[in-house]
Amino acid sequence: MQKTLPDQPRAPDTALPNNAASVSWADTLRVYLEAPTLRMLLLGFSAGLPLLLVFGTLSFWLREAGIDRTTIGFLSWVGLAYAFKWVWAPLVDRLPIPLLTRLLGRRRSWLLLSQAVIMAALVNMALTDPQLALQPMVWGALAVAFASATQDIALDAFRIESADAKRQAALAASYQTGYRIAMIWAGAGVLWIAARAEVASVANYQHTAWQTAYLVMAASMLLGVATVLFSPEPAPRVLAPSRNVAEWLKSALVEPFADFLRRYGKQALLILALIAIYRISDVVMGIMANPFYVDMGYTKDEVAAVTKIYGVIMTLAGAFVGGALAMRLGVMRVLMLGAVLSAASNLLFAWLGTRGHDVTALIVVISADNLSSGIASAAFIAYLSSLTNVNYSATQYALFSSMMLLAPKFLAGYSGKYVDAFGYSHFFTATALLGLPVLLLVWLASKAKTPSSP
Repeated sequence: MQKTLPDQPRAPDTALPNNAASVSWADTLRVYLEAPTLRMLLLGFSAGLPLLLVFGTLSFWLREAGIDRTTIGFLSWVGLAYAFKWVWAPLVDRLPIPLLTRLLGRRRSWLLLSQAVIMAALVNMALTDPQLALQPMVWGALAVAFASATQDIALDAFRIESADAKRQAALAASYQTGYRIAMIWAGAGVLWIAARAEVASVANYQHTAWQTAYLVMAASMLLGVATVLFSPEPAPRVLAPSRNVAEWLKSALVEPFADFLRRYGKQALLILALIAIYRISDVVMGIMANPFYVDMGYTKDEVAAVTKIYGVIMTLAGAFVGGALAMRLGVMRVLMLGAVLSAASNLLFAWLGTRGHDVTALIVVISADNLSSGIASAAFIAYLSSLTNVNYSATQYALFSSMMLLAPKFLAGYSGKYVDAFGYSHFFTATALLGLPVLLLVWLASKAKTPSSP
């Protein structure tokens, strides 16, 4: 039973432009070589690996197995587990795991437990053929999503508590780089492995190829496990024992949300609205990207090769540029840039739909999409981190990142029906237009005054 010490809020990073001149490029680059930043690269990989395996890559597998687009769209609601992680975030933030927490500490014990569940659930998915039984696949995907969301809760707190506010943009950029590399491995890597595992004499869908790929993904989680085991636990915050269960529940469940509302007042609604829709263009579009590739006639090898080479390069460039610009120019300016680029990249997918089977055009579109996503994500993670009070880091960050996904993933569930009714080009254009309100909210948030720290 615990209660928090007096508040120690971190003010939003919107003031960075005023201090940007004091930060040299040498200091900016040196941060990326520090141990906490390098650890975030590896842990970001662990966090990014499961997402596509229950989202985009899974949709490629299901479409190749003959599952219809409408069903694929509705199955994307598995990802809503990420949108409700704030419900159990207070438990991850404060509840110890018997024996494991005593050995590893609060953050690392939850990280290790969630990683173990992810690995087991991925093995379950690998052993299931969706053509024969779709329901076990859904249950396995739900388990991966739930455990992955739990890993995110613990990892976000671990990241925020691992460095001061000035280094959060660099940690966010490193984390995002690892995250995006993992997504490429869980996307292009799975396709490449599945293509290599196919029997050449069999032209139709082969479950054993996908089985091999998903087993390799389960083994890839060992990188995150090793990083957790060899990482130091962030300095624990001394929390006084609560007098009773009611006091503990208030401290764990109520105070994190009440603290945010107290600190930001009326601005809280504006901030929450921005968080809720900032990534809406990318998330809604993402579920239909792989079915789009399949229906356009691109092979697993073609999609894997393009995303593996150009996707990796542009992802690294985008995350680095986003983190560096956020440190020098301020998060809000880079948020605006990221919002514009994210919407524009969706229009490129609409253009790609008019090109037929054009690998060169695919290279251009995937490169632009990864660059824009890297810039937007690095700035957005730094912005979310700046909003948290370090006494409630896991719970508050979980609330923010959950809100980021709730509306987009709900809308994404209807993406298959929309494509069936209006076609891919119309769908991609509509997702780009969803990004217009984001520009207004970023502008309003940048004009709002930030609360001063006590």
